[in-house]
Amino acid sequence: MNTVVFPAFLCVFAVLVLLAQLRASAMAGRTVALARLEAKVDLLLKNANIKYDPTANLPPDVADALRRGAKIEAIKCYRNATGAGLKEAKDFIESLQRRVGIM
Repeated sequence: MNTVVFPAFLCVFAVLVLLAQLRASAMAGRTVALARLEAKVDLLLKNANIKYDPTANLPPDVADALRRGAKIEAIKCYRNATGAGLKEAKDFIESLQRRVGIM
């Protein structure tokens, strides 16, 4: 029985390793494509003389707290300004941090 189980286990393990490598390769390709896309968008914005500011439409105290890295304060200010619930405000601020690149 062990002589059959071990080779089968080895085959399953090899397939899983190959799938992981394929996934990593696909992710690397997506990362490169995304970087090219970002560079193109940056060039278009520059040539159109458009300044991209994802915090432009935020209440000033929320934008200020985000710039200082005060996440909890930003959530509180966003809740006060919009009346949003805690989860909604937290999700919004975290999403904004990811888009802006602030963590």
